[in-house]
Amino acid sequence: MVRARTITMSVSRKTGDVFDAILNSPPKMMPDARRTGDDSWTFSTPRGNANLKFKHNKTFGILDYLYVDEETSWDVPMRVISNGEESEVIVTVVKPSILSDEQFDERMSELEILFENLKKIVEKE
Repeated sequence: MVRARTITMSVSRKTGDVFDAILNSPPKMMPDARRTGDDSWTFSTPRGNANLKFKHNKTFGILDYLYVDEETSWDVPMRVISNGEESEVIVTVVKPSILSDEQFDERMSELEILFENLKKIVEKE
């Protein structure tokens, strides 16, 4: 059985605002983030250069993305769901076969920190 992890975060902002803020968050989270010609983002990480490309549909709250670094790639579904005046963001990450369980656990710890920072950024805008 393949391992997966679902991360959720509640955000004190309306869904459309959360969607737009996340879509434009890379330069606020990674100072060297640059948009490329194909509308993806490139930036450096502890594991080398990385590329992030959103596959989004605002009407349906879809903010799926493809993340590729020098070790592996992740095709990640992300949803932004309305909860009254707030929003829920849900991300499910499936462990790539190239990573060990320990490496996956390490990446998930890093991702949790990243999402804590993302929440702060989104709620400030």
